[in-house]
Amino acid sequence: MTDESRGGVDSVLVALADPTRRQLLDLLAAQGEATATTLAARLPVSRQAVVKHLAVLDAAGLVSGSRVGREVRYAVRPAALNATARWMAGLAADWDRRLAHIKRVAEAAERDSGSTRPD
Repeated sequence: MTDESRGGVDSVLVALADPTRRQLLDLLAAQGEATATTLAARLPVSRQAVVKHLAVLDAAGLVSGSRVGREVRYAVRPAALNATARWMAGLAADWDRRLAHIKRVAEAAERDSGSTRPD
């Protein structure tokens, strides 16, 4: 993974570390798009707090805002989340390979020790 793409994964993980931001993503995924005012009505935080959380999500590439008249409507952008999921899947695959190797070594050691036991 390049430093540039790792920075994207890092910013996504930082953004997702906050439960309010995860809840905002859930709401946007369910609604398609919404304003900060609409989102704030569904959360126990102020509109200003929602705007700050949306800015973090936007900086991480997880949402985008588009101006429609006087409103800014936010929507989920899945590309950064997909890239993070691919990174996590690769990391999981590496661990699976390591664990499979440990299992093979342990099974071979067990077979070897079993074949040298006296009857």
